[in-house]
This record gives sequence, C-alpha cells and structure tokens, in this order.
Amino acid sequence: MAAYDAIIVGAGQAGPALAGRLTAAGWTVALVERKLFGGSCMNTGCTPTKALVASAYAAHLNRRAEDFGVVPSIAVMMDMRRVRQRTEAIVAESREGVEQCLRQMERCTIYQGAARFVSPSQLRVGDELLTAPHILLSVGSRPAIPNLPGIDTVPYLTSSTILALDSLPPKLVVVGGGYAGLEFAQIYRRFGAEVTVIEREARLVADEDEDVSNAVREILEAEGIEVRLNAECVSLRSDGDDVAVGVNCIDDELEVSASHILLAMGRTPNTDDLGLEAAGIAVDEHGYIPVDDQLKTAVPGIWALGDCNGRGGFTHTACNDFEIVAANLLDDDARKVSDRIPSHTLYIDPPLAQVGMTERQVRQRGRAALIGIRPMTKVSRAIEKSETHGFIKLLVDAESKEILGASILGTGGDEAIHCILTAMYSGMPTSLLQRAMHIHPTVAELIPTLLGSLKPLV
Repeated sequence: MAAYDAIIVGAGQAGPALAGRLTAAGWTVALVERKLFGGSCMNTGCTPTKALVASAYAAHLNRRAEDFGVVPSIAVMMDMRRVRQRTEAIVAESREGVEQCLRQMERCTIYQGAARFVSPSQLRVGDELLTAPHILLSVGSRPAIPNLPGIDTVPYLTSSTILALDSLPPKLVVVGGGYAGLEFAQIYRRFGAEVTVIEREARLVADEDEDVSNAVREILEAEGIEVRLNAECVSLRSDGDDVAVGVNCIDDELEVSASHILLAMGRTPNTDDLGLEAAGIAVDEHGYIPVDDQLKTAVPGIWALGDCNGRGGFTHTACNDFEIVAANLLDDDARKVSDRIPSHTLYIDPPLAQVGMTERQVRQRGRAALIGIRPMTKVSRAIEKSETHGFIKLLVDAESKEILGASILGTGGDEAIHCILTAMYSGMPTSLLQRAMHIHPTVAELIPTLLGSLKPLV
C-alpha cells in the first residue's frame, strides 16, 4: 500500500492546480486520472467548442463580407476535416501541457486508471492500493442520456461525440435549448447545416430573464435556426436513413426529420463508480456529492471539487473550488463557496454574459431596485462592427446602490461583464464606477453611462 499526504482523483481544472499548491507546500500527492488529462473542459468542453465557435464565426463573417464593403471572390465552403484538425490540434497541445507539467512535478505520483474507495482513507487503482488522510475528488461530469422513448433504437450524438464529426450533418436536430445545445446549434448552422432546436420549456435558456431568452431566440432564428418550444414529450424513431424526432405526445404527434440528433439535456456527475458507499458518502438524487461551504463532504478528510459537487458546473467554479480548498488547507484562510458571485456566459454569437442576480430573482425577493437597459444599437463599438444584436441590463439596489446583477447580450459582452463583476467583488459604490473613465470605443464604456440613467424597477 502506497501512502501519501493527499490523493487527488481527476486531472481536470481543479486537480492539477491543487497538486501544484500541495506539492509546493511539501506534501506528497498521488494524482489519479482514468482517461484524459485536462478534464472535460479541455477535451470535450470549453477548448474544443470555442475553437469551433471561432471557425463558425469566420464562416459567418465571410458570408457577411458585402456588409462591410468586401466583395467575396468565391462562395463560402466548409472543409470539416480541417475544422476538426484545427480543433484537435488546439486540444492536444493543451492536454499535453497539463500532463507534462504533472509528470514533471516533484512529490507528485501519477496513477492512470479508475479509482474506487476501499475505505474512507483508501482507494484502489488497478492493482495499486493508495492511502492518504486527505482525499480530494474532482471527477467531473459527462453528458446526460435521458430516458426518451426510442432512444435505444436510433444513433445519437452528445456534446462529446459530436466533436468527432468530420462531415457536415445535412439536418441536425438539437434536443435541448440550454447553453451547450444552443452553442452547437449556431455552430452547425453557420457551417451550413439545417438546424432545429427542440426545447421542453416555454423558453430557450429558461433560467435567464424572459427578455434575454427572447432576444437569444431572435438571434438564432434570424440565422435560420428553427425553434420548437413546449415539447411536452420527445421521442425518437428510425425513418429510413434518417431519424424522426417526435415533439408532442398529447395532440397529433408532430415530427421533425433529422440526419443527426444531438442530445444536449444536461450533465451527469461521474460519481457512480467511485465506490462512495465504502467511504460512507451518500450522493443526492442527481448523483452529486453534498459538500459544505468549504467543500468538505460529510466524511472527515474527503472533499469534492468541480462538477461532481453540484455547486457550479463551470470551469471557473471548479478553479475557484481549488482556491477555496487550498486556502483552507494551506493558508489558514477560511474562504468559502458563498463568497463568490454567480457568473456565466453563453457562447453563442453575440455572447450572453450574466453576473449576480437576474431581474426575475430581484423581483422574486421583493428588493427595491433600479434598472438600466441599453440596446446594443446605441453602443458605438457594436455599431462600428455591424453587430448590434442584444442589450446591456444592469440592476442596482435602490437604497444601498449596491450592484445586484447584470446581463450583457452583445458583442464583447463576455469581456465587458468583468468590469461589473470586479466592481461587485470590491464593493465599489456605483457612484465611483459611474465616474470611471473607460476607454472609447468599447462596450464597457457604456456601463457608467447606463448607471446615470437608472429608473425604478416597477
């Protein structure tokens, strides 16, 4: 049995960084990875999908060349093999960098294989038995496979397997109108596929405010993406060489024909084969490992970070989880999950960035608030780029003038939002932010202007 100061399970976003901090502090660390270094973000998530977004944007901008006074010499044509090769090259470089860093790290031993608990302080990896007083689980998640009628009778894609395509689907149906589904829908529409999005809810990205959801839908429909909402029942069946997707089981069944189906209906934590029962850990109804505000599980000495704890599900929350655990273990700094401000981005084009509370949440909590909205048609940077879809929305507490939240749907919104996020973390009064001199022409320069035009939220 090999003994270490800590065992880290998972080489995604939190694991390698935590290994670096612990080994630098003199700890001996065993890091276990069953498959690919870098985790889902680097291999099947952010890195490859944003590379695809970039390729899709290039195609889209090329088709719009005449809008900018550029006369294209030939029609846009996609070379999907080169698109895939470019994406895979970016992923491989990132993944290899993480692996090399870990293998060269002093006091860090790499084990490749599936880890399974033997006791609260012991894990088995193949023929190896490892023990440590500190066990840190960062095992990530995978695409959920819903129990749809007919799902066992037809081929389908997930957000992971669709990355292996090197040909263009003639007709792609995306089941799921959330963040991953909409990103792929726009990517493949811009590549040239016919795309239909099927969503069970009454709105796309239903956790966002209604005006945001509606604007997102308008952007996608303007590009030729068909949207089907309120799909009470989704079913699948073979239809010759194609697949028929049923979207209603109450009235006459409506069907959409597809050459390819992408299931984008959430994710499942990779906790089902860890042998958690041997450690005395119980998961919740969705398979997540419950943790406290410092990411400790109910069993002393075991922590859960990243997607598997249900406290974020984003790369940036996983990275922040690492910082919280490292601060508590090494720095005598009682950082906690509740310190952070919720933030996320939907990487369609233009992107949607959201921080803090939504307008709906402010209303539900009954807070007296001020609101400011500015359409991107009144943002110079957007006008100059001929990318005027969307708007900026800012919410401020009516009494304290504390910034409660913001949404930016528009060009550069994923970067401009950090101006607001930084102000919220620093506790900066809106009066100070309003007086800030921002660079022109940018999207962020309109935030002080927007603060000067706030009105009561009624």
